[in-house]
Amino acid sequence: MREERTHDELETPRQRARPRLLEWERPSLILNLAVRLLLPLLLLFSIFLLFRGHHAPGGGFVGGLVAAAAIALYALAQGAAAAHSLLRLPPKGLIAAGLLTALASGLLGPLEGMPFLTGRWIKWDRLELGTPVLFDVGVYLVVVGVTLLIVFTLMEE
Repeated sequence: MREERTHDELETPRQRARPRLLEWERPSLILNLAVRLLLPLLLLFSIFLLFRGHHAPGGGFVGGLVAAAAIALYALAQGAAAAHSLLRLPPKGLIAAGLLTALASGLLGPLEGMPFLTGRWIKWDRLELGTPVLFDVGVYLVVVGVTLLIVFTLMEE
């Protein structure tokens, strides 16, 4: 005679000790795969938008929003803790670094006797680097930090 066992009897004690996830809490295979493919592309696109913005539409604000959206998408797929570990600085650190970078770009003018936020450029062969690009990098970091701070706060509630 064959003995029938219930599903709970088939689980090991270790499996029973884990909290059961609701259907919507289980990770989505499709979302995880899409995020793995899209995350590097979106981050690369955000860097492109950051440096393109000085001469064409784009810049630090738009590039920062794209980068924050990519990391928020990663947080939706992997969880907020995994997204925190993806960042080298916490969101508040990104905000502080961005504000200091933007402030530093503005202080180069007064150091040379010119008004605050005066654009200073260095030309090296065909490459031009200047304080407006540095200011855009600061804006980029502030936008990423503020957006991720909002997203992580909402996810943790």
